[in-house]
Amino acid sequence: MSENLRALIVEDSPTMRQLIGFALRRIKGLDVVEADDGVDGLKKLAGSRFDILITDINMPVMDGLKLVSLVRRDEVHKGIPIVIITTEGAAEDRQRALNLGANAYITKPIQASQVIRCVRELLKI
Repeated sequence: MSENLRALIVEDSPTMRQLIGFALRRIKGLDVVEADDGVDGLKKLAGSRFDILITDINMPVMDGLKLVSLVRRDEVHKGIPIVIITTEGAAEDRQRALNLGANAYITKPIQASQVIRCVRELLKI
């Protein structure tokens, strides 16, 4: 594979963004880009190619569920795997995210190994 895979992390908490980024950077051949809310995430998606999107739900400006629904309606990015990482543990929240098009749903607190395993599965690496 000549070109690296690219992951976009959309998370308003710098600490969580750093934690998720640290975990993902352990996957050989995966470049990580970070965005601090849904609007920033959309801007980064518009200007580049990504192979996977990891997003929080609760964020200012634009939440993760709105981001998921917009990405799923976008012709260019609608097929990108999306992982939700959130504190929202209720079954309804999980179902709503999956119904909108998320591929995986992980509740915080997270373990790096869990995130890595999920991303590897979705990217088939």
